Amino acid sequence: MAQTDSSKKTSIFLRVLEIFLRPRAAFAALSEDSQNGWRIPMLALTLSATLVVLVGGFLKARAAAMGETPLPPDWQWWTPDMQNNYMQAQQSMQGPVFNYVIPLMGALIALWVGWLILGATLHFGSTLFGGRGSMQGALNVAAWASLPFFLQDLLKIVYMLIARHPIQSAGLSGFASNSAFLAQLLSRLDLFFIWSVILLIVGFRVVENMPLKKSAANALIVSSLLLLAGAGIGTLLANLSGLAIQRPFF
Repeated sequence: MAQTDSSKKTSIFLRVLEIFLRPRAAFAALSEDSQNGWRIPMLALTLSATLVVLVGGFLKARAAAMGETPLPPDWQWWTPDMQNNYMQAQQSMQGPVFNYVIPLMGALIALWVGWLILGATLHFGSTLFGGRGSMQGALNVAAWASLPFFLQDLLKIVYMLIARHPIQSAGLSGFASNSAFLAQLLSRLDLFFIWSVILLIVGFRVVENMPLKKSAANALIVSSLLLLAGAGIGTLLANLSGLAIQRPFF
């Protein structure tokens, strides 16, 4: 029994490693054993997302305890009343609920709901392009193709531990300081996103035996639409958060 468990753990590790080094072979193996194939990558992403929130929350609470309150970029142009409201809101938003519980719930909901939407949309697009795969297969490919974000989370954790503060400008968002939507868009557009799209192309080509052009068109169209939708939702939430901070009691 112990030998079987050990070989199973080794197989899981090798499959995760293979998705980065030999993606075609990894997806080929996935197509042969596709039942519940999404569990391994989604559990790994859940763990990494949880660690990112815990480390970020700890550093945020530590900075608040030391009296280090992050100020908005245009702080000097705010009126005294707006500045007072902001500081009061920051003080009222300290504690485990705001540092850990709410961010963790948001991260996990975004992860799992985003995966379901990505898989369903890719399956729909694949069907339009003539694919004959199943919804289960699309969800499996979407999960395994998202593993580059696991590496991204690990890098975030390492960076935060070295810098000793949460990440302020994710991705390329620092290049779009004058546009909230563009900042949200660029915060999601990075090497790991591109890597994930490439894995989606490879995955659908192997698992559903789709031509390269159709697989690429499906992955690029769906990923671009979801990227724009995510940026729009992020902008809306950021604007609502800004209103709440300026008027914390209304």
